[in-house]
Amino acid sequence: MRKLWAIMLLAVLTACSGRGGEVLPTAAVSAGAAPADPEDVVTGLSVPWAIAFLPGGDALVTERDTARLLRVSPAGQVRTLATIDEARPDGEGGLLGVAVKDGQIFLYYTAELDNRIVRYRLAGDALTDQQLLVQSIPKGGIHNGGRLAFGPDGHLYATTGEAGDPDLAQQRDSLAGKILRMTVDGAPAPGNPFGTLVYSYGHRNVQGLAWDGSGRLYASEFGAGAYDEVNLIKAGANYGWPEVEGRGDDPRYVNPILTWSTAEASPSGMAYANGSLWVAALRGARLWQVPLGEDGSAGAPAARFTDRYGRLRAVTAAEDGTLWVGTSNKDGRGSPREGDDRIMAVTPS
Repeated sequence: MRKLWAIMLLAVLTACSGRGGEVLPTAAVSAGAAPADPEDVVTGLSVPWAIAFLPGGDALVTERDTARLLRVSPAGQVRTLATIDEARPDGEGGLLGVAVKDGQIFLYYTAELDNRIVRYRLAGDALTDQQLLVQSIPKGGIHNGGRLAFGPDGHLYATTGEAGDPDLAQQRDSLAGKILRMTVDGAPAPGNPFGTLVYSYGHRNVQGLAWDGSGRLYASEFGAGAYDEVNLIKAGANYGWPEVEGRGDDPRYVNPILTWSTAEASPSGMAYANGSLWVAALRGARLWQVPLGEDGSAGAPAARFTDRYGRLRAVTAAEDGTLWVGTSNKDGRGSPREGDDRIMAVTPS
């Protein structure tokens, strides 16, 4: 009966408002006016997977399938800094996440036998002093996770997928299906709930991380056949995969704050700006705006730019207040358009 009720409610919400989501909004906030049309920053890329900003406004951009690390200026000038020879692009794997801190560059990539996190130092436009921080993250043709981001606590967070083996998500001694938290040297961060790199578990494939203005951590997660999720992440919490997809109301697992049908989302990158989470949708081909209440709960999500730019994967907040949004139409699942793949600048409402 609960499942039937949820399906009926989803249909009503979609038909009446164009807004998906099984979980009823609990925050008394709205998304507000739609943002203006995006402006192209750069075109002619190939599966830009992640974006991280350097001091001064230039961005580092990873290309998943070419394994190139690019430097992109706000004016759209592109320079190749490196091609990561150890990366082995295949399926959903390749050169994935990038993060920047104190002149150090952190990359997440799929290697021959595993997924890895590696640190470099940026000297001009050269990567030097390569240091392997984390290895033996299970790899697969699907579900490699791959997002890297520094939290307000100064520690590096990484998302991993369960590599197509759902049982790994519930195994706390596996690095698969987890959110990891570490120091800049790759050691478990102080205060981690299990004394290991693992910060939260029971994830299927997280590709988005963002912190709100109060320091709360959110993650976007791919579902299987029913529900994609946005979760509010707590240290040591179990998010249920593969026992639960979407809302389970099981005290052993944490419910998502919002879900969509997989046709509406397939959520990848995520950023926080102007009181909302901004979530890139691959299959859904739109940018979701999710307003947040003061308690971190989700208001009614609003779909932006639906079907206008194809599959969206990367979203990162720039220093000037814009969001840089990357398309993913050359990833083998999209239909490339003239100029693809591209990075666009969106001014959030």
